[in-house]
Amino acid sequence: MLTRPTFLDVLRARRRISPYLIRTPLHYYASLSKVLGFEAYVKHENHQPTGSFKVRGGINLVSQLTPDERHRGVITASTGNHGQSVAYATRLFGVKAFICVSENANPDKVEAIRSLGAEIIAEGRDFEDARLNAEKLAKEKGYRYIHSGNEPHLIAGVGTIGLEIIEDLPDVDAIVVPVGGGSMAAGVSTVVRTVAPKAKVFAVQAENAPSVYLSWRKGEVVPTESANTMADGLATRRAFELPLEIIRDQVDDFVLVSEDELRNAVRMYVEKAHTIAEGAGAAPLAAGYKMRDRLRGKRVAMVLSGGNLTADMLRTILSKKD
Repeated sequence: MLTRPTFLDVLRARRRISPYLIRTPLHYYASLSKVLGFEAYVKHENHQPTGSFKVRGGINLVSQLTPDERHRGVITASTGNHGQSVAYATRLFGVKAFICVSENANPDKVEAIRSLGAEIIAEGRDFEDARLNAEKLAKEKGYRYIHSGNEPHLIAGVGTIGLEIIEDLPDVDAIVVPVGGGSMAAGVSTVVRTVAPKAKVFAVQAENAPSVYLSWRKGEVVPTESANTMADGLATRRAFELPLEIIRDQVDDFVLVSEDELRNAVRMYVEKAHTIAEGAGAAPLAAGYKMRDRLRGKRVAMVLSGGNLTADMLRTILSKKD
């Protein structure tokens, strides 16, 4: 049975990861605020060394591997950012890592994983296929399997985002987080419910990859046949049990955004904040724009979870107006 991480676990995680990672900024943007109608603050996880928030969880987990697990090596599946997180952490602690990806994974993210010293195993049409392949190889080869969602240490690690937001903006009214596997929503909401219970936590997922949203509404895992979204960080076909359990208890509401809304948010970040967001990173801004009437006049922190967007995709998004 999986154990839900606590607020104390998040505090311990911060102690473990702080020697290796910067504290990312929470910036107020007047130009975004004018468009949105609320005080818009952006938590810049795209400033992490891997370009994504997930490295927080990776370091927290890998730093606690047993000597036997370190000797055997680890394996995981990823759409890109989680794989970079594990590769970055295993390089820090001298552990061999194998990362399973789909055959059509983001090439920039795959190359980034490889450059950090991990071995790439490309097989399958999407993340779900890559995940099943990682589980199979873990059993066959004896690697320590790192699930991308059902890992309390990952959730506690990324929960440190919530700690930093509350410290920098104690009177925040709402925090908007993207959901792929759900570790961020689970970790941040654990912090918020403990130290800032009046603040709202809103989760956002892509309309084309709604498994977690559907599962949140129904109260049980609802898989989907596809997850065809430009936001590869949100492209999961099956919700994960542990994050889902936490999200259902602690997240105030859940929003779906379209592909057009995601692309518009990427453009808005470039134009109004002069920063690069990948699809998943832009999702909270897309949700904030969609909920702008509901959030009018509030202090809202949106987590820009990652900036690992390919140059070709950025050029395409900027050249087309929806």
